[in-house]
Amino acid sequence: MTFSIAARCPETGMFGIAITTSSIAVGNRCPWVRAGVGAVTSQYRSDIRLGPLGLDLLAQGRSAREAVDALVAQSEFPQFRQVGVVDRDGGTAFHCGTDIKGFNAGAEGAGCVSIGNVIASNDVPRAVVAGYEAARGLPFAERLLAGVDAGLAAGGETQPIMSAALLIADKQNWPLVDLRVDYEEQPLRALRRLWILYEPEVEHYVTQVLRPAEVRPLAERQAATAAAERRARVLLGAAGDAVSSGSGSTG
Repeated sequence: MTFSIAARCPETGMFGIAITTSSIAVGNRCPWVRAGVGAVTSQYRSDIRLGPLGLDLLAQGRSAREAVDALVAQSEFPQFRQVGVVDRDGGTAFHCGTDIKGFNAGAEGAGCVSIGNVIASNDVPRAVVAGYEAARGLPFAERLLAGVDAGLAAGGETQPIMSAALLIADKQNWPLVDLRVDYEEQPLRALRRLWILYEPEVEHYVTQVLRPAEVRPLAERQAATAAAERRARVLLGAAGDAVSSGSGSTG
């Protein structure tokens, strides 16, 4: 039903998650990040409580492996849970419950972990990690998006995906990026469009909190947004079917 990537950017120290599923509003319940602490994804029979609890464990200095083990030990129904964790050092770990139906798996890379359930094959998480790592040199958000795009191309999940989310924490105690497509066809394409449009505004929304007298003039921001809209039309128009709503076998 869901596949994702959680990662720590080694250049910036940011933590981020990109995730997609056939269910509505995946960004509401599955991805969790905290600046300077880590990232947690809770999937399959998603227990929303595991996100904040996992981040609290990481904040106490637990490693990703220790945090996952503690979450599993404290869960009433660990056999139905799938969890992926990245810690402050980029360590990773995951858990796939024994009662998860269909193909389900996890894969780890350098500072990243992908988990998926009810997916086309157990190769999907490995493809997500490979897609993320192949995008080295791009902005962190685009690397995360490249990961889930690669997972979709490798088969994705067994049902058409309908929601997606991108969540990133940097240095503040609020998300740097929190973009969601809650229920529509081709959610990864829509999420990428949102990122393209949001990217020019990312620093503005930090500046207006910390140094409000230094925000860019409105006309300059509007010009940047217009340029981003043109870029989105060019890139997504050319991408066409490359980011589709169904499994990778149809797109």
